[in-house]
This record gives sequence, C-alpha cells and structure tokens, in this order.
Amino acid sequence: MTDIRAIAAAALPDAVAWRRHLHANPELSFQEHETARWIHERLDGFGGLSVSRPTPTSVVATLKGGRPGRTIGLRADIDALPIVEATGLEFASTREGVMHACGHDGHTAVLLSVARALTGMRAELPGEVRFVFQHAEELPPGGAREIVATGALDGLDAMLGCHLMSTFDAGKVSVSGGPVMAAADFFDATVEGVGGHGAFPHQTIDPIAITAQIISSLQQIVSRTVDPLESAVVTVTRINAGSADNVIPPSVNFGGTVRSFDQALRESIHERMHRIVEGVAAAHGARGSITIDPAFDAVINDVALAAQVEESALRAVGEAQFQRIPPMMGGEDFSIYARVAPITYWFVGARNPEKGAEWPHHHPHFTVDEQAMETAIAVMTQAVLDQLSA
Repeated sequence: MTDIRAIAAAALPDAVAWRRHLHANPELSFQEHETARWIHERLDGFGGLSVSRPTPTSVVATLKGGRPGRTIGLRADIDALPIVEATGLEFASTREGVMHACGHDGHTAVLLSVARALTGMRAELPGEVRFVFQHAEELPPGGAREIVATGALDGLDAMLGCHLMSTFDAGKVSVSGGPVMAAADFFDATVEGVGGHGAFPHQTIDPIAITAQIISSLQQIVSRTVDPLESAVVTVTRINAGSADNVIPPSVNFGGTVRSFDQALRESIHERMHRIVEGVAAAHGARGSITIDPAFDAVINDVALAAQVEESALRAVGEAQFQRIPPMMGGEDFSIYARVAPITYWFVGARNPEKGAEWPHHHPHFTVDEQAMETAIAVMTQAVLDQLSA
C-alpha cells in the first residue's frame, strides 16, 4: 500500500523551495511567460512526462501509466495579482506592483510535487494523468476556456483541483458536492445627464444625484427581490465623476460585481439591473446604460465525484483534519472544466497566525502556512490514485 503521508512529507521541502521561487518571481495574467518556462523545465526534469504548451503561457504535462484506464486531470493556477507586496518576507516579490496574493504559487508547487510523485509510480498506474498549469485565473475571461478550446483536455473522465485558503486553519480539508463558488459577473454603467454650474442645479440634469438613487435601488435587488434562502450579491465597487467642487458633471460612470449560484437567479438579477439603471435615469430625464460581463460560471462540484474525493481526503489525512465550510461568493474559472468532465474543487486551510498567515486573499500582507502544502499534496495524490483505480 502506498504511504501517502510519507510521500507528502518527503515532497514538502522541494515544494517550499518551489513556492518561494514563484513567490519572488510573480507574473500577471496572460503574461506568465517566465513562469511557464520554469514549470516546463521542472516537469522535463522529472522524466516520463510528455510536456506541451497549449497556449503561450500555460503548460500541460501528460503521464501515461503502465496499462489502459481512466484519464484524470489536475489543475493549478499560476498567475499573480497587480498588488504591491507588504509582507516583508525574505522571498518577497522582486517585481514591483506584482504579487502572489492568492496562493497560486503554493498551488503550482503542490501540483509539481504530485506530478513528480506519480511519475515515480507510472509503471504501476493504470490510465493517464494530465497536469494542467493554467494561466490567467485572476483575469476574466480566464485561461481555462483557452486551454479547453485547444482540445488539450479532451477525453477526461474527471477534473480535480484545490485551493489553499487563509480563512481556516492550516491542514484542514473541506470537500463538498454541489455549489462551492459563485458565478462572478462584472458590470459597467453610465448615467448621462446635463452638466452645469454647481450653484444652479435647476439648469442641469444632475447625474450624480440620479446615480445615488440607482445605487440605492440596486441594493434592493438582493434585499427585496431575492428569496432570503438563496445567495446573491450586488456590489458597486467604483464610481467616477466630476473634477471640480463647483461643477456638476455631465456624466457618471460606475461599476462592480454580481455573484450568484443559480443560473435563473443570475439572469433575473441582470434583467433587474438593466431595468433599474435605464428606468431610474429615464425618470429624471437622463440616459442610463449598463453592460454586464458574465465572467465565470458557478463552480458546482459533481456530487458523486465530490463524495469520492471526500473519501480520499479522509484516507489521506484522517477525519480529524476534515472541516466542511459553506459555499463562498468568490469566483473561479475552474467552472469551465465542467464542460469537458465532472469536476471537484476543494479547499485546504492555510491559516496560521503564528506564522503571519492570517490575512485575507488579495491583501498586500497575504501569505500561507507552507506546511499546509503537505496536506494538499497528500489529498491530491490520494484522490488521483483512487480515481485511476475506480
């Protein structure tokens, strides 16, 4: 019987070194040229893998076992964020204004570790494993759809992935079937009125006053038109207007995000947003317009596959490490992989205040407890072994 815990423990030192190299050398979405080259080199060094570059900044490695069987995909995201790092770590970003602030450096190190471990077992393995190092998870429309479009993942029987989370304790594992991450949409709206002197508002059609009413009305979509037992978010995150204290501007531009799990509810919210922006503006003699970009679908785990991965997690790390967390409103383009195979996406806790790993994702102080990568390696390795033998 394969000792998964021993394999994960042995892999951790290199995983830490790889994660720190990636953390110090982050690259933004669709710009991961050096990152992809470095990953390609590591994979070539393992031997026994067929490595390809389906897009300029992604890498897919294929491992063929010693006999026919199922084909399982594993995914790690590799891109960083446009954030100025403030961690003070000795391996902090060397690229000003770019930072691994969401754990993708750890995800990549984990998947490299799993790839090397499974490569060492290839003669005994049935089937095939495809290791997907995906670019541009952070920037819609995301890199997953590009990889899927190349056909590099055709023929998969299952697609698996995990995310290190600073929101719950290091080493804990959460796997669940059904919705786990929300659909993420982004919107941009404009209200066009008539500008003029701030002392004579009656001579204008004030787009700022109108926009204030629109924003207030948008908040009532969730509070007054969505079933309280359903989950949805409508958030205005930016507003731009005006340049002087005594001038009413001719227009206002604002935008934000919409999150939901149910597709019918998602479409209903979009329709109501159009009605509010256009209708409230028209009621005041202005013109309102809105565009909504449905960036990522909801990540909805296949129930049967998730149950199998849960069993793998329990086998790998034990029941004491299992913690079920509720679905979250964050978005993920892992949802795209459901177009080619059943998916399961799970979470590994990486929070440890004693190591400074307690800041939220996308924060300048974000980091993870690197020990959590050992858990991630163990669960992912066990999960793919179980899937290959299913």
